[in-house]
Amino acid sequence: MTKSEEEVAANSGADAYSSYSEAFSSSSSHLSPFGRFVDSFRPIDLEDDGIDTTNMTEMEKSIYATARHPLARRLKSRHLQMIAIGGSIGTGLFVGSGYALAMGGPAAVLIGYSLVGYSIFCVVMALGELSVQFPVSGSFNAFFSRFIEPAWGYVFGILYALSWLISFPSELIACSMTIQYWNTSVNPAVWIAIFWVAIVVINFFGVKGYGEAEFFFSIIKVIAVIGFIILAICIICGVGDQGYIGGKYWHNPGAFNHGFKGVCSVFISAAFSFGGVELVALAASETANPRKSLPKATKQVFWRITIFYLLTSVVIGCLVPYTDERLLSGSSSEDITSSPFVIAINNGGIKVVPHIMNAVILVAVLSVGNSSVYGCSRTLASLAVQGLIPGIFGYIDKAGRPMFSILFTSAFGLLGFLVASANQNTVFTWFFSICSLAAFFVWIGICVTHIRFRMALTAQGRSLDEVIFVSPIGLFGSISGSVILILIVIGEIWVSIWPIDSPADVVTFWQNCLSLPLTVVMWLSYKVYTGTWSSLYIPLADIDLDTGRREVDLELLKQEIADQKEALQSKPFWYRIYRFWC
Repeated sequence: MTKSEEEVAANSGADAYSSYSEAFSSSSSHLSPFGRFVDSFRPIDLEDDGIDTTNMTEMEKSIYATARHPLARRLKSRHLQMIAIGGSIGTGLFVGSGYALAMGGPAAVLIGYSLVGYSIFCVVMALGELSVQFPVSGSFNAFFSRFIEPAWGYVFGILYALSWLISFPSELIACSMTIQYWNTSVNPAVWIAIFWVAIVVINFFGVKGYGEAEFFFSIIKVIAVIGFIILAICIICGVGDQGYIGGKYWHNPGAFNHGFKGVCSVFISAAFSFGGVELVALAASETANPRKSLPKATKQVFWRITIFYLLTSVVIGCLVPYTDERLLSGSSSEDITSSPFVIAINNGGIKVVPHIMNAVILVAVLSVGNSSVYGCSRTLASLAVQGLIPGIFGYIDKAGRPMFSILFTSAFGLLGFLVASANQNTVFTWFFSICSLAAFFVWIGICVTHIRFRMALTAQGRSLDEVIFVSPIGLFGSISGSVILILIVIGEIWVSIWPIDSPADVVTFWQNCLSLPLTVVMWLSYKVYTGTWSSLYIPLADIDLDTGRREVDLELLKQEIADQKEALQSKPFWYRIYRFWC
């Protein structure tokens, strides 16, 4: 592309959706409400922005397409704030933490959650820097292709989409099991149908429906977790039937179970608990003002990790011994009766709160199910617009919804009706094995992407003066985060080959690590299909650092950033500390 074309392309997505939505509003204003509803499902009519793509390389076309993808920009700052704080708090924390406690003990849970939590903080800070700079369709999924190499964009994008795709029917089953806490007479398939319809309807309202639902769900979850922590501290200090508890369960039965293997076994549960924190960056392309709202939202992740995960892991370890048989009472770690939250309150002799906590778990499961449809559909749409999967998945209607991707994800959710099958646990065990390590791979990829972005800036003679939001922990965070995540993956492979209290087991290994050979096979398949063996990575000098930015006047941008830094330095010390963390 020529310099002028680059400038136009860089800004092509900046006002795209606003012009499309204005055209849609004016063209459908004469229709009845039902007529406008029907008309909203028609494909959006992209205007010609004058950019000639015939001489572009495939990479340039891909970057240009993700920058111009007309997703609706209706998320506000309050939506991102709550998505960042409580968006993916679900069965991973409320139920999966119980499985982690049983396998590793309270100290192992604290260590595992701390290591994964630090890594996630590094990932989100890196992702925040990139997503504010390039709020394009698919966010980090598009960054893999742009800053590393398209093959990795394909592999990590598919793995990430599969993670959410498989999660959707699983969360529906968890909903039906949660209801069985109160009612076992109704066939669970009935609840599957009800919750499936509810989640699909929410997503039919587009990103605004998702944002409003998550805002509501997150408020409930945040209040519940904070309330639980306060109640738990009171129970530890002597309120309830057990009297003063303190840290006795850390001494008897002990702080660790199964030694170092127990610590390694916690990592998968921790990844399941933290999974979804990257959604706040995925939503960047559908945010009205990412430059203002995204940095604040990403910084909230620190408090979320500290309060909702680390503090919760401490109080649960004090209230529930890892030998409690109820932690392992079900055949699945999603058995709601194994929630350490409910067990802890029941042990305290408090009668009403367990029902309230169970209702919160139901809300959390619905929230994750809602996020599953959103995360999978947006990832598929981004992969399609990059030309990595069939183009039909990139279909965007007049309301800015990736409708075909939403329908595909919703249809896959119907597998939730396997709840009526006696083999549902076996089926979903193997489904989850496909993406067992996928979260770690995606997080490592994000850190590597950020490192290459910084290296490309240096290689092209540019500086951080033009970076809108600079990660507070910089390159050190991405390097240290990726190293820790790689070590965690090695630990998981070790535990999978030689399970706890068992000899080497082939079945256990494939159930825990199937995503490892699958990643290699997908990468090789992409290379064979495209014949791009000569290009294993994009040279730093060739990385596009402009297309997709909403601010294209670099000199003006540098001056604005410098003025903001100067204004911040004039503030009191306490205010600068507050802005650093918030």
